[in-house]
Amino acid sequence: MITEHALITIQAGRQAEFEAEFPKAQAVISQAGGFIDLQLQRGIESPETYLLLIHWQTLDDHTVGFRQSELFAQWRAIIGPFFASPPAVDHFEPLA
Repeated sequence: MITEHALITIQAGRQAEFEAEFPKAQAVISQAGGFIDLQLQRGIESPETYLLLIHWQTLDDHTVGFRQSELFAQWRAIIGPFFASPPAVDHFEPLA
Protein backbone atom coordinates (compact mmCIF):
# COMPACT_ATOMS: atom_id res chain seq x y z
CA MET A 1 0.00 0.00 0.00
CA ILE A 2 1.17 3.51 -0.87
CA THR A 3 0.10 6.73 0.86
CA GLU A 4 -0.17 9.84 -1.28
CA HIS A 5 0.38 12.96 0.84
CA ALA A 6 -0.92 16.14 -0.79
CA LEU A 7 -0.65 19.53 0.88
CA ILE A 8 -3.27 21.79 -0.70
CA THR A 9 -3.66 25.53 -0.25
CA ILE A 10 -7.08 26.90 -1.16
CA GLN A 11 -7.75 30.47 -2.23
CA ALA A 12 -8.56 32.60 0.82
CA GLY A 13 -12.24 32.72 1.67
CA ARG A 14 -13.17 29.69 -0.47
CA GLN A 15 -12.80 26.98 2.16
CA ALA A 16 -16.53 26.35 2.67
CA GLU A 17 -17.09 26.17 -1.08
CA PHE A 18 -14.16 23.75 -1.50
CA GLU A 19 -15.42 21.54 1.32
CA ALA A 20 -18.92 21.50 -0.18
CA GLU A 21 -17.56 20.40 -3.58
CA PHE A 22 -15.04 17.87 -2.27
CA PRO A 23 -17.51 14.94 -1.98
CA LYS A 24 -18.02 15.17 -5.76
CA ALA A 25 -14.27 14.85 -6.27
CA GLN A 26 -14.14 11.97 -3.80
CA ALA A 27 -16.83 10.13 -5.77
CA VAL A 28 -14.69 10.50 -8.91
CA ILE A 29 -11.38 9.34 -7.45
CA SER A 30 -13.00 6.41 -5.68
CA GLN A 31 -13.66 4.90 -9.12
CA ALA A 32 -9.92 4.73 -9.93
CA GLY A 33 -8.20 1.37 -10.08
CA GLY A 34 -6.11 0.71 -7.00
CA PHE A 35 -7.82 3.40 -4.91
CA ILE A 36 -8.30 2.27 -1.31
CA ASP A 37 -9.51 5.28 0.66
CA LEU A 38 -8.81 8.92 1.46
CA GLN A 39 -8.91 11.38 4.31
CA LEU A 40 -9.10 15.17 4.06
CA GLN A 41 -7.99 17.31 7.00
CA ARG A 42 -8.19 21.11 7.43
CA GLY A 43 -5.35 23.06 9.01
CA ILE A 44 -6.00 24.57 12.41
CA GLU A 45 -3.44 27.39 12.31
CA SER A 46 -3.89 27.87 8.55
CA PRO A 47 -7.51 27.01 7.69
CA GLU A 48 -6.88 27.53 3.98
CA THR A 49 -4.43 24.61 4.06
CA TYR A 50 -5.62 21.02 3.71
CA LEU A 51 -3.85 17.71 4.07
CA LEU A 52 -5.14 15.03 1.71
CA LEU A 53 -4.06 11.46 2.40
CA ILE A 54 -4.96 8.88 -0.24
CA HIS A 55 -4.14 5.19 -0.02
CA TRP A 56 -3.39 3.33 -3.24
CA GLN A 57 -2.56 -0.31 -3.87
CA THR A 58 0.58 0.69 -5.84
CA LEU A 59 2.44 3.84 -6.86
CA ASP A 60 1.54 3.18 -10.51
CA ASP A 61 -2.15 3.10 -9.60
CA HIS A 62 -1.79 6.78 -8.76
CA THR A 63 0.96 8.09 -11.02
CA VAL A 64 -0.02 6.17 -14.16
CA GLY A 65 -3.49 4.66 -13.80
CA PHE A 66 -5.22 7.65 -12.25
CA ARG A 67 -3.06 10.56 -13.36
CA GLN A 68 -3.27 9.54 -17.01
CA SER A 69 -7.01 8.87 -16.96
CA GLU A 70 -10.15 10.82 -17.69
CA LEU A 71 -10.99 10.49 -14.01
CA PHE A 72 -8.01 12.73 -13.17
CA ALA A 73 -9.33 15.41 -15.55
CA GLN A 74 -12.73 15.21 -13.84
CA TRP A 75 -11.11 15.35 -10.37
CA ARG A 76 -9.09 18.44 -11.25
CA ALA A 77 -12.08 20.14 -12.87
CA ILE A 78 -13.92 19.89 -9.56
CA ILE A 79 -11.21 20.89 -7.08
CA GLY A 80 -8.53 22.56 -9.21
CA PRO A 81 -10.31 25.93 -9.45
CA PHE A 82 -9.96 26.34 -5.67
CA PHE A 83 -6.17 25.89 -5.57
CA ALA A 84 -4.12 28.96 -4.63
CA SER A 85 -1.03 27.10 -5.92
CA PRO A 86 -0.25 23.61 -7.19
CA PRO A 87 -0.47 20.99 -4.42
CA ALA A 88 2.76 19.55 -3.04
CA VAL A 89 2.49 15.77 -3.49
CA ASP A 90 4.71 13.04 -2.07
CA HIS A 91 4.32 9.29 -1.75
CA PHE A 92 5.11 7.09 1.23
CA GLU A 93 5.37 3.37 1.84
CA PRO A 94 5.15 1.52 5.13
CA LEU A 95 8.28 0.16 6.73
CA ALA A 96 8.40 -3.55 7.48
